[in-house]
Amino acid sequence: MIEQDTIKLLRECDAGIQMGIASIDDVLDYTHSDTLKQCLAECKNQHIQMKEEIKILLEKYHDEGKASNPIAQSMSWSKSRVKLAMNKSDQTIADLMTDGSNMGVKSLHKYLNQYKAASEQSKNITKRLINLEEKLAMDMRQFL
Repeated sequence: MIEQDTIKLLRECDAGIQMGIASIDDVLDYTHSDTLKQCLAECKNQHIQMKEEIKILLEKYHDEGKASNPIAQSMSWSKSRVKLAMNKSDQTIADLMTDGSNMGVKSLHKYLNQYKAASEQSKNITKRLINLEEKLAMDMRQFL
């Protein structure tokens, strides 16, 4: 049970990180503020580092991880494109990033509760990812 919950929790983190990276990539070229661009690039780099950490752990369990949901990713991409087509401002980007971060935090808490038997190491990674998402949402407030 511990191993299965650990794998499932790590898979969800992996999928969430992929979604976060894709979302940042979707808006990065539209930023006007160097500060916003730097903040997003730094967050993306932290996501990439966590993805590598999760990949190593999943390999120990002979698991390849989980791709992000293509429907969710497509909907996110569409929402970004529509909002940015209407208003290509840093405020719009910050709004999109805040919404995405908040959804990520909500999902990650749900998975922490769902996979209670997961290893402490995988729970700690999930909590770190939650903290990263919460920090991004807070960093975006200055651009709203």
